[in-house]
Amino acid sequence: MNYIPLIIILVLILIIVLAVIGVLVYLRQKTRELSRSLFGTEDITKAAEQMRQDYATTPKSVSAMTSLLLPKIVSDFPDFQYDEMKERANNVLTGYLQAVTAANASLMKDGNTELKQQLADHIQMRSVQDTREHFDGVRIHRTEINQYRKTGGRCIITFQSSLECTHYITDSDQQIIDGTKAYKYQTKYNTDLIYIQDRSLVENELDNALGVNCPNCGAPLTSLGAKTCEYCGTPVIEINIHAWSFSNIEEVN
Repeated sequence: MNYIPLIIILVLILIIVLAVIGVLVYLRQKTRELSRSLFGTEDITKAAEQMRQDYATTPKSVSAMTSLLLPKIVSDFPDFQYDEMKERANNVLTGYLQAVTAANASLMKDGNTELKQQLADHIQMRSVQDTREHFDGVRIHRTEINQYRKTGGRCIITFQSSLECTHYITDSDQQIIDGTKAYKYQTKYNTDLIYIQDRSLVENELDNALGVNCPNCGAPLTSLGAKTCEYCGTPVIEINIHAWSFSNIEEVN
């Protein structure tokens, strides 16, 4: 009986098996080398855990346009107080997230009617879904001006904030269905600060407290940064904290 063909087949199978083993060993070695060079460890599980830790502790970068846009804003509004407004933006954002966590819209004190309605709608949506969204330990890393635009009768300054918190969603049984308590959540939010430049151009305006009116005749001051009433000529001193109002908050990628 001729065993030569069988021996040849077995040898070929052995060669293929050894080649596959060799490739696997090579790939494993390369993976370890890559893991060691990137993360200082050959353990892929530890490397993945380190990646997650790094992601959880590295703040998001913001699109900082403050140095470019602030001179334009101050040119339009000489009395604009940047540090004051940035602090207010941080407080509004923190208050918004705390109100969502507590499912209580009344906890947010600043902001116009539009923003308060946005908050109420968000809380109502969670209530309908029978879930609660949690933002615990909110910490703002950095806030900068991101945009300055004039549209629809409004002047809008957008502050962008990089923040971290513990973010998760629970069901009616207080069980976490999304997110985690184990790691910090790094994200960014935009907060809009608006000035009503011309109320006649603003559509769907909900907040009558926005903008500046003449203290003598009550007429709206439609000119940007106007210091006198165009109807009766009465001098007007603009009070920034009342003229500006926060109107929108949204998470950005």
